[in-house]
Amino acid sequence: MAGQENFRVNESIVLLPGPVSSFNVCYDTSISNHNGLWRGENPLKLSVPLVFMQLVLVISFTRLYTVVLRPIRIPRFIAEVLAGLTMGPSALGGVAFFTKVMFPLRSLKTMETLGNLGLLYFLFLLGLEMDLSTIFRSGKKALTIALSGTLLPLGLGAASIFYLESYKRDLNQWSYLFGGITLTVTSFPVLTLILADLKLLHTDMGRMALASAIINDVFTWLLLAVAMGIVNNKGESYKAFLWITAFVVFCLYVVRPVIKWLLRKGPEGETYGEFHACVILTGVLVCGLAADSCGMYSFVGAFVFGLIMPHGEIGVVLVERLEDAVSLFLLPLFFAIIGMRTHLGGLKEEKRVYDVVGVVVFACLAKFMSTLLTAFFYDMELGEGMALGVLMNTKGIMALVVLHVAKEQLVFDDLGYAVMLVAILIMTALVTPITSLIYKPSRRFTLHKLRTIQSLKPDAEFRILTCIHETRNVQGILNLIEASNATRWSPIFVFVLHLIELTGRTSAMLIVQTMRKSEGRNVSRAQAESENIINAFLNYEQETGGVSVQPLTALSPYPTMDEDICNLAEDKRVAFIIVPFHKHLTIDGKMKEAHPAYRGINRNVLQKSPCSVGIFVDRGLGATPLTANVSYRVAMLYVVGRDDREALSYAWRMTGHPGVSLDVVRFLPGEDAVDIEAMDVAGHSDGILSIITDYEREKNRDDDYIKEFKIRMSSDRSITYQEEVVNSGEDMVSVIRAMDHNHDLYIVGRGQGVVSPLTAGLSAWTDNPELGAVGDVLVSSDFAASVSVLVVQQYAGVLGYAEDGGLETLPDRLPHPGRQEFNNSLEHMNWRPPVAENDGLELSGHHRL
Repeated sequence: MAGQENFRVNESIVLLPGPVSSFNVCYDTSISNHNGLWRGENPLKLSVPLVFMQLVLVISFTRLYTVVLRPIRIPRFIAEVLAGLTMGPSALGGVAFFTKVMFPLRSLKTMETLGNLGLLYFLFLLGLEMDLSTIFRSGKKALTIALSGTLLPLGLGAASIFYLESYKRDLNQWSYLFGGITLTVTSFPVLTLILADLKLLHTDMGRMALASAIINDVFTWLLLAVAMGIVNNKGESYKAFLWITAFVVFCLYVVRPVIKWLLRKGPEGETYGEFHACVILTGVLVCGLAADSCGMYSFVGAFVFGLIMPHGEIGVVLVERLEDAVSLFLLPLFFAIIGMRTHLGGLKEEKRVYDVVGVVVFACLAKFMSTLLTAFFYDMELGEGMALGVLMNTKGIMALVVLHVAKEQLVFDDLGYAVMLVAILIMTALVTPITSLIYKPSRRFTLHKLRTIQSLKPDAEFRILTCIHETRNVQGILNLIEASNATRWSPIFVFVLHLIELTGRTSAMLIVQTMRKSEGRNVSRAQAESENIINAFLNYEQETGGVSVQPLTALSPYPTMDEDICNLAEDKRVAFIIVPFHKHLTIDGKMKEAHPAYRGINRNVLQKSPCSVGIFVDRGLGATPLTANVSYRVAMLYVVGRDDREALSYAWRMTGHPGVSLDVVRFLPGEDAVDIEAMDVAGHSDGILSIITDYEREKNRDDDYIKEFKIRMSSDRSITYQEEVVNSGEDMVSVIRAMDHNHDLYIVGRGQGVVSPLTAGLSAWTDNPELGAVGDVLVSSDFAASVSVLVVQQYAGVLGYAEDGGLETLPDRLPHPGRQEFNNSLEHMNWRPPVAENDGLELSGHHRL
């Protein structure tokens, strides 16, 4: 064509009609849309369908490995790497047809670009989730453990490279440095999920491990940045140091203030818009470009940009919107690239197996011994020190990033790269099973005397652990705590545990770390709920004398959340756990299930708790706060057994409050009541004689306790006592119905461990066995009352039985200080109870990470 030139981009070109300047513009048809299979064309020859197919394959294999490895408690990180290896030359990539059709060479650049983009934003989110102030709050112990677990393994990790015999002839001078960094790093995100899986996330050892991992991560990033700068600047370390320092200083003192100014811009109360998100997401790319220009890698800039981002609601919004898209769709492509670069065929030789074992042993022992020695220095228990040393060997995506850089810098050849990758996978896979084998914190339950309300001395501090799922639980439990009668002689320390489901995402930690840092704008629903719960209890603490509050947050999967509750109750020496019922009252007066998992949590807590437990059914108690102008009338329904004695102990304590009156109704079997010998006890494992003996023994203890109660309450006009003789459960329900509109709260015992002729008929028809026979009747739809109910279960291990059948702990240790003592304490209302000493566990919460 005269006067025109054709620019051929590919063998397939399209000439656009008409002149464009003086040229015909050509473009590659592989990025255009064709008519598809129905016209006989292969869509996998096009770039976009091919990328979609590759993404589908990688995600499918990732989910498959996750499901397969989950029962043996292998971290998801390993499943993601295995999915990448499946795409590589050691597995499906070795099949010519698969490589030619699914992963042709022409598509790898696009795939690698998307994978690196996913890595870029993932590391930005990782930096965003890290709170560097944790380093300064963690104390000398965590700092010492982190540094000792970094410096010594760095040297031994570098020395382990000598096991790679392939390097002995042509050893790269920087392989020791990158090898040491790879084997030194401890992955904070993967460690968080491992601790949550082992139910150690909220233990003192778990806190120590997380704080040490954060310090280790930051230190490793510094080492990696310096190493990359040195390599890229051809060994001129001073240039690398200057560039890195200039970049970090610029981000801290220029970029961070600009971001703060942009986030403050806009009307107060409005949510962050597209402008803010666009600026921040573009800022990630700009910082990545700047880091590349300084001789580092782009993902270092993205991580630093995440670190310098102001903590607050914008971080929560970004994580919630980005993490799923990045982790589930883009990042798997990065793992696929890692797998395609890995050739495992060379590891078939026996010598290479020894190489892997040597690297694992060197690196693991270095971390383990350095951490264990530091733990001994700080007088930690042997089991905790050993578990901490094992947990510090957790690897993650940071180790893969170091390997990725080393491979691109030609520091490792294919064989060395494969050895290091397999060593990382083995080290991480061994963490969970070894830790669960050598460290079992649940054994501590048998080392201490367990607690009940009945065994508390009148002048003892009353420690309560109250669990909160939603804000609707708050006001009712606050009124229940207010009615519990905090005095100068018997103050109340309340641990408020907000229960949040851990979904397997590391961003769940961000909700806790930032919940005090928002300023009323753009908070997510979960963060706003946490703040409302915390503020409600802290305001109550400020306005009330004799009550101290410590808000905490438990991030855990629902099936194992009860273990966090019981661990906290044991570590904090709690006497009473209050959990909300799994149903709540609706506007039309009916009970509606809040979440199916709540019921399972309550049942497991009843079974595993190291102290007494109360299930609180709020049906209007939270509508009217208990104040000087408001009074509550409480009814305690007494049948038989230790649970009823515990319920009476708690109800009796309430009567010290000037706004609480108590009516105790004891139900006694009449002459026409069914004899226990004639009852159907086929479902009980004990014989009939044992059942009768237990019933008579519990009844005698009840008589002694009630006798003491009647003597002490004779001068207290706020307490009334009456006995009702009934012959069946139906008669008992009729008596309760006659009094249901006159009370605000029913307190009943769960009735476990004893068979009563009055409740045996009711037990066969219970819909909620966790409430016991009487409690289930009170919350049933057939019961007309809308009165709140507290069902109490006493832990059987506290009030033990002597060999002669008598009580080892006498029932006259009653918690009720008396109304006169309460009145005398009014002049001391400016007195504040001492804050509980640090007795081990500190969860992420209001006071610290």
